[in-house]
Amino acid sequence: MEIFSKGHAREAYNLLKFVFVVIPIVAGLDKFFDLLVDWDQFILPMFSPYGSALMMLAGVAEIVVGVGVYFKPKIFANIAAIWLFWIILNLLSLGFYYDIALRDFGLALSAVALGRLAKVCA
Repeated sequence: MEIFSKGHAREAYNLLKFVFVVIPIVAGLDKFFDLLVDWDQFILPMFSPYGSALMMLAGVAEIVVGVGVYFKPKIFANIAAIWLFWIILNLLSLGFYYDIALRDFGLALSAVALGRLAKVCA
């Protein structure tokens, strides 16, 4: 007996696709409004003079990734994973926010899983 059927794979794929469409778009939009958090606190000090502009660029990139995952999940799921690994490196280099880095690591691995599932389910 097969533990996972294609139906289970499709359910996991749809759930992960939903997450990686909605979350990047919401986080990206929030880079312009700072309703969820003050995003500038996550900028390395050497880039702080450009903090707001960098966060707005990051917001645009995240929105593009979210829309990209909707239309081309095989490609953009991996781009989301790379983006998240970059965020992890940034957080670790700040010397704190280890809890957020750990959470982003789980998200990055989930994005990799979405990319793998997209090869079968998309």
